[in-house]
Amino acid sequence: MSQSTSYDVVGIGNALVDVLSHEEDGFIEAHDLTKGSMTLIEDDRVGELYAAMGHRTEMSGGSAANTIVGVASFGGRAAYIGRVHDDDLGTVFAHDLAGLEVDFTSPRATDGPPTGRCLIVVTPDAQRTMNTYLGASSLLGPDHIDLDVVRASKVTFLEGYLFDRDAAKAAYRVATEAAHEAGREVALSLSDGFCVDRHRDDFLALIDGGVDVLFANTDEITRLYEVDDFEDAVAKVRGRCKIACLTKGRHGSVVVAGDETHVIAPHEVPRRVDTTAAGDLYAAGFLYGYTQDMPLDRCGSLGSIAAAAVIGHTGARPGLSLAQLVHLLDA
Repeated sequence: MSQSTSYDVVGIGNALVDVLSHEEDGFIEAHDLTKGSMTLIEDDRVGELYAAMGHRTEMSGGSAANTIVGVASFGGRAAYIGRVHDDDLGTVFAHDLAGLEVDFTSPRATDGPPTGRCLIVVTPDAQRTMNTYLGASSLLGPDHIDLDVVRASKVTFLEGYLFDRDAAKAAYRVATEAAHEAGREVALSLSDGFCVDRHRDDFLALIDGGVDVLFANTDEITRLYEVDDFEDAVAKVRGRCKIACLTKGRHGSVVVAGDETHVIAPHEVPRRVDTTAAGDLYAAGFLYGYTQDMPLDRCGSLGSIAAAAVIGHTGARPGLSLAQLVHLLDA
């Protein structure tokens, strides 16, 4: 991956502002939420849940944006494409990315729904339950993809959550074609097990025809191939794309590339506070290493370090420069 480029990774996804609160398990039951999943909600539900949440922490987010911020934190050259409204939250989102050294030049919408937000409830077991109002992010379509940025990026990273809108699927196809025509690569995160159930056929078609690097956790990859056993899913995905990065929570991850299988140990987490964005940050570490031409096992280890950094506190950002942690691989 030594060809001349402006960016290591560009992410395309739902541009959202994350709203987090810590609640007891009773909150999940009282509000009829599906623990550990992502559920799409509409205007009235946003207001109801927001009012019920206790102390709230607000920050820019969205799965692909979290990954891209992680790439930048490692020292990578990063860009992001997403749809926000020309409102206060849209301004906050753009300023946050700029402050984190991520290029975000997508024009803001001047009509239609407001900037999207994700209400994240974190329970004592560190599980996160997400309720997402897509807002302006749902209007992302092919015309909003800056193809010059895609062509100038070593890897274009797509989040599976965006598959809930047909226009977004079309945008992904346009971006994938542009990346490959320019000799670049495409990475995809499956994002969520329920998302896989909704879009299995679309994901399978994209993986077989346009994905070079796939990210999925145990639940997502077994649901994708409709098998019960993780090893069966590994056998199914092997050879379907160039590289599959399969995370197993506390048990680390497996990186599958052709006939190779790299077993990656988890990085120690002194205290699990919030698993929000653990998968996003794993992808960040792996993609940073990958775009720097590191060996695949080292890429996976960078993913583990980044995931551990974000699990140790509340929110989707690690709270420190990930570049400071690279030395841990050689300790």
